[in-house]
Amino acid sequence: QVQLVESGGGSVQAGGSLRLSCAASGYTDSRNCMGWFRQVPGQAREGVAVIYGGTETYYADSAKGRFTISQDSTNIYLQMNSLKPEDTAKYYCAAPRLGWVSTTRCAARREADFGDWGQGTQVTVSS
Repeated sequence: QVQLVESGGGSVQAGGSLRLSCAASGYTDSRNCMGWFRQVPGQAREGVAVIYGGTETYYADSAKGRFTISQDSTNIYLQMNSLKPEDTAKYYCAAPRLGWVSTTRCAARREADFGDWGQGTQVTVSS
């Protein structure tokens, strides 16, 4: 059974940092694309950052220069610096159901292309 388990969320003041972790298990083959999404109640889920082939990274404009996604074996991480109140959301780790997807598909960060999801971890940034 595939499981994605996030950790590392919490409350922080604006300008602070948090590091999210996601432990993936249950896959019979490796995922060449994994990512972080976030969602605010009443809004669509946003693809924040993805990592392709363990090295290529793609970010939402809102995350560029402040967030860094990385991968270590089956775990992925999201280092978030210079946090802003608008970063407040529930953050989800995700992976496509297919073992292999194209760079283009991964980089597009579309929710519909990711079929496996964690339970989410809340990030709250106060001003």
